[in-house]
Amino acid sequence: MSENNKVKEFFKLGEVGNYFVRVFQKPDPSQKSNLNLRMMHGINKISIIVFILALIVWTLKRFI
Repeated sequence: MSENNKVKEFFKLGEVGNYFVRVFQKPDPSQKSNLNLRMMHGINKISIIVFILALIVWTLKRFI
């Protein structure tokens, strides 16, 4: 396996990364959406953002 393929494999998103990409995409207008689904995705967006902010704060506190 060449060095380039190893790097591509390391940064491959996989299922979890693809989920994060799908959460922040605009909804598909051809699919019917209900309130429960929209609320679930909204809460997921908020929790992802809070988690990333917590990681940033934790990192800054640790190294500064």
